[in-house]
Amino acid sequence: MKLLVRVIEAKNIPALDPNGFSDPYVKLQLGRQRFKSKVVKKSLNPSWCEEFIFKVDDLKEELLISVLDEDKYFNDDFVGQIKVPIIQVLDAKDKSLGTAWYTLQPKTKKAKNKDCGEILLTICFSQNNTLLDVPPMSDPVTLPRKSADMTSDPPSRSSPLRAPPSPMRSEDVVPPKEEKWNASTLAGRIAQIFNKNVDSASVSSVEPSDASEVSEAVDSVVPQHNPEEQNSSVDFDDMMKSIEMRDQGGEVPSSLPGGVVLDQLYAISPRDLNSLLFSPESNFLKSFADLEGSADLEIGSWKHENNGESLKRVVCYTKAPSKLIKALKAIEEHTYLKADAKAFAVLSSVSTPDAPYGKTFKVEVLYCITPGPEQPTGEQSSRLEVSWRVNFLQSTIMKGMIEGGARQGIKDSFQQYNKLLSQNVKPLDLQDVGSEKDQLLASLKVERQSDWKLAVQYFANFTVVSTFLMGLYVLTHIWLAMPSTIQGLEFVGLDLPDSIGELIVCGVLVLQGKRVLEFMSRFMQARVQKGSDHGIKAQGDGWLLTVALVEGSNLAAVDSSGYSDPYVVFTCNGKTRTSSIKFQKSKPHWNEIFEFDAMNEPPSVLEVEVFDFDGPFDDATSLGRAEINFLKSNISDLSDIWIPLQGKLAQACQSKLHLRIFLNNTRGSNVFKDYITKMEKEVGKKIRLRSPQTNSAFQKLFALPPEEFLINDFSCHLKRKMPLQGRLFLSARIIGFHADLFGHKTKFFFLWEDIEDIQVIPPTLSSMGSPIIIITLWPGKGFDARHGARTQDQEGRLKFHFHSFVSYNVAHRTIMALWKARALTPEQKVQIADEESEANTAIEEEALAKNLAATDEEVEAKNQSVDEESESKSLRSEESGSFLGVEDVNMSLVYSSILSLPTSFFMELFRGSEIDRRVMERTGCLNYSHSPWDSEKTDVYQRQLYYKFDKRISRYRGEVTSTQQKSRLSGKQGWLIEEIMTLHGIPLGDYFTLHLRYQVEDLPSRSVGCSVQVYFGIAWLKYSKHQKRITKNIVSNLQERLKVMFSVLEKEYVSGT
Repeated sequence: MKLLVRVIEAKNIPALDPNGFSDPYVKLQLGRQRFKSKVVKKSLNPSWCEEFIFKVDDLKEELLISVLDEDKYFNDDFVGQIKVPIIQVLDAKDKSLGTAWYTLQPKTKKAKNKDCGEILLTICFSQNNTLLDVPPMSDPVTLPRKSADMTSDPPSRSSPLRAPPSPMRSEDVVPPKEEKWNASTLAGRIAQIFNKNVDSASVSSVEPSDASEVSEAVDSVVPQHNPEEQNSSVDFDDMMKSIEMRDQGGEVPSSLPGGVVLDQLYAISPRDLNSLLFSPESNFLKSFADLEGSADLEIGSWKHENNGESLKRVVCYTKAPSKLIKALKAIEEHTYLKADAKAFAVLSSVSTPDAPYGKTFKVEVLYCITPGPEQPTGEQSSRLEVSWRVNFLQSTIMKGMIEGGARQGIKDSFQQYNKLLSQNVKPLDLQDVGSEKDQLLASLKVERQSDWKLAVQYFANFTVVSTFLMGLYVLTHIWLAMPSTIQGLEFVGLDLPDSIGELIVCGVLVLQGKRVLEFMSRFMQARVQKGSDHGIKAQGDGWLLTVALVEGSNLAAVDSSGYSDPYVVFTCNGKTRTSSIKFQKSKPHWNEIFEFDAMNEPPSVLEVEVFDFDGPFDDATSLGRAEINFLKSNISDLSDIWIPLQGKLAQACQSKLHLRIFLNNTRGSNVFKDYITKMEKEVGKKIRLRSPQTNSAFQKLFALPPEEFLINDFSCHLKRKMPLQGRLFLSARIIGFHADLFGHKTKFFFLWEDIEDIQVIPPTLSSMGSPIIIITLWPGKGFDARHGARTQDQEGRLKFHFHSFVSYNVAHRTIMALWKARALTPEQKVQIADEESEANTAIEEEALAKNLAATDEEVEAKNQSVDEESESKSLRSEESGSFLGVEDVNMSLVYSSILSLPTSFFMELFRGSEIDRRVMERTGCLNYSHSPWDSEKTDVYQRQLYYKFDKRISRYRGEVTSTQQKSRLSGKQGWLIEEIMTLHGIPLGDYFTLHLRYQVEDLPSRSVGCSVQVYFGIAWLKYSKHQKRITKNIVSNLQERLKVMFSVLEKEYVSGT
């Protein structure tokens, strides 16, 4: 019997990506049969319209249908799932459940109230493979058919890296026999990696008959048509236009993780380059096949796929034999992922089934054609980017060799590919055509105005004109009037006013003259300042910030003339750039360009403030200000943007500035390495450069731009009302914290420049014996992170308390080094260095005194501690330590028992009583201390624990900080206690956290007794190759401790009664 499942569409899928959408796809599983649907990009109501066929061997099985969200560099996010028993379908009317909406369920019962959306499915039994047995839909569509017995390949596993949506999966149906084939010639290159004779019997993951079956399958579908018949196919241009009309304007797929092997500009339009590479009428592929010596090239025609939304063709050829291998047959499938007349993306999936291990993998190559910058002649250019990856369909021990050989083969192949393409199309140099930045900036032309014209415009106001007329009137009066006689206190050379009227006139003339002189002084000073920083070129290599000030709009009028004299000041990393002054303007046009000298690390904030010029000795009036945060903005969006100004005057007038901002890295990846090398000297410890996948997970966690890179991360506690266990992340520009405690997520970050002071206070009981790092922000800074602050003073300073670091010394040195490098002035750095030097001297003197007074036993104990520490360091050095991100913990039952004591007495273990302390000490927990239970919300309580392991429990005598939460079981007489533990002072202690769940409830069947179940899980924060060994060791130790703990508790109950 066969089960048919039609996946039609879904609705109300939760948004799991930072852009407010999801990239959903469906995975189906019945026994060992697995299928996967296509990925629908950026949709919360996706439509798949795909059909899958399963062979049913066991009616007791369940059909599992899961919806997931595809992620680029990390594990795909789980959305929801449903389970359908096969027997339910068999017992239904006509052996069919019909077409119905199913509510997606979360993976865990804990999140049962979470809305996961709904999915529309058709599920029924069929005795054949025809669509006639499927209940009809209201809107009939053509569904892709995927069957469990139509291919011998097992389904591919979901990759943690984002791949472009493609039908190139192991479940795909082989094209029908009448399809024509089309050829690409690069896949044969990978066959050269197999330079040894491999015994087929040694291939554990591939059945002996697999290669022959695939070879026969390939032979059966090779077209038998003549090449001339291809001319009768539908015109390629018409097919391209049809899919261009259906294109929804999505983004061009990102590069595949294997790397970019070709990135070049060509003097040709994107449409013409697409036709040259992929049109059936083009001879380019044939020429490339001849260049590589490939034979039996067969080119098939393009066919519509996915209801006309895409095009697909299959090509095959035989690679010429070499000294190491025989002639090898290769098959490529080309699929258009995007075509919108401006950009084109084609995915090529290459398979070599006749090669050893050839059935375990496919090589995927992505061709992206995008518009390039306009040429000086005005003609279009195109950018061709080719990237690749190896998609493993089965696990194999030869994975490393296959990837290495494929990398070299593809590199050699595309060197010839680029050489041949350059003979057909002229390649371009980026310097010849100029970048988008250069083109945008070249369009800005500074307005040139003569000084006389500006003077007339500036002085043409009532004050100046009235003063001039009054002065002319007085001069005329002096010329006509006769000299007056000397009287009163006058003498020769001193003529005083003889009446009140003359006194008033003299006063008015003096005041008017003073104002005119101030006007003239301001004008002359402004002319000196005109364009002082415009056109100054930046110096050095690194992060280069360029700001183009285009114009302003609706600037506030503060002068008596009803206008203002605005100029703009830009500030970044302590450096300023000032624009010219525009006289008597409310809508000024500057068209000025400012460059900041290259910086070693990317800037965090660009501060912009507009002033009104009042003279060289007067305080300038602020017309508005703005702050551009590069961590919360996409650099490409800043290339042409209107910035609203803040402030009373600006908000009242709705003032805005038109800016064009560009941030370029002129040193590539070297700038990251140089910065980390600099930090290593400050910290005194080797800092490892994180992988792209780790950085991507970090960027996704805090919604950061791609240029932000992770430097280090530490497990710690955030002290608020209750300590919150989480992880502290340090990068070049931010310090961030993330915690996921019992399903409640806390996340925030702030800039290093926001920090005013960092203090360390000695350990306290509340900090579990760990020093506390207090970070104080400047007043008014870090507003978005205020929910993580411990206190806020009257001036608005937020204070954050961090403690219980697994590696306190390294964490403190790293935090101080990053803060000093980013936010401190040279004077502050010298002061802090002096304070640290004095503190270190005092510590060294105290340590020397202790060493002189140490006994032989203490020396021996100290040497043993050093040996253990060196062993710990050697084990740490073997680890890659890649940050894995944050995900749900899978809990499994590790202990279950029925105890002869009531639930109320069992809870003494969690009440902080004397029984609690005695039981913990009997299980090897020393210096046991705890905080009182604090109510987080109704019927939910939390507390913190701290203790050390006895040597018989752990040879490293590690410390434990733990958070417990207890609540009543719903509808039952019992309790649920959840616990998250962090281990300190043991090897790899900061690589994981331990999660425990105690579930205890009364037994109605017994007068005195309770049922106890303990679940355990490990949340891995970093990758370690010792994960299985560590997990096994912890579980074994935990089970022994639980047995001792509950045994001691029962004895306490018996002795107490």
